[in-house]
Amino acid sequence: MNTTHDRRIRSFVRREGRLTAGQQRNLDNLWPRYGLAMPTAPLDWDAIFGRTAPRTLEIGFGAGEVLADLAIRHPDEDFIGIEVYLTGVGRLLGALDDAGAGNARVFNLDAVDVLKAGFADDSLDNVLLYFPDPWPKKRHHKRRIVQPAFADEIARVLKPNGLWRLATDWANYAEHMRDVLDAHEAFENVGDVGGFVSEPPRAGTRFEARGRRKGHEVFDMAYRRR
Repeated sequence: MNTTHDRRIRSFVRREGRLTAGQQRNLDNLWPRYGLAMPTAPLDWDAIFGRTAPRTLEIGFGAGEVLADLAIRHPDEDFIGIEVYLTGVGRLLGALDDAGAGNARVFNLDAVDVLKAGFADDSLDNVLLYFPDPWPKKRHHKRRIVQPAFADEIARVLKPNGLWRLATDWANYAEHMRDVLDAHEAFENVGDVGGFVSEPPRAGTRFEARGRRKGHEVFDMAYRRR
């Protein structure tokens, strides 16, 4: 156990729900196939997947709807997911196994730590960040994951011309994302309508559906690494 006091502000608070029996079985049986431990050096993804292919990372994949859909529909591409909540990991592993999709790998860790330790420069074609915790109260905005330093890290791991796609159902967070990324020298906003994406190429998520039920508008964005 790491006893060092970590003063870094984290973008999440663990609110782990109870695992279902099926999710626990998935973790017990499928983690050896899909799961990855904290790396100590940048990983050789070609060796991990046994091929060279376009590579997409989803940060905070929730219940895994988007990542599973992409991995199943694009068997010629490779996908990596990072999620701190085991319930979502258990769901995703089951969906991948049910579809026989072998082109995905998963971390159950903090994305900021994994990015720094496990990803070389220019190693990803796409990064996805859909419906991160909005931290709506003003005094908590410092906890939002989209900050200039985090954008620097995404710019480092994305290949030139790689895409960073984001979505939120909180208007204030969408404004915050735009403020950070429109001003970042490494990124170009490639949204098609007023800086937003009108038809995002992704599956819907539970978090999105919950927001829509509350009357929230959904904002999708896309940024290309210059």
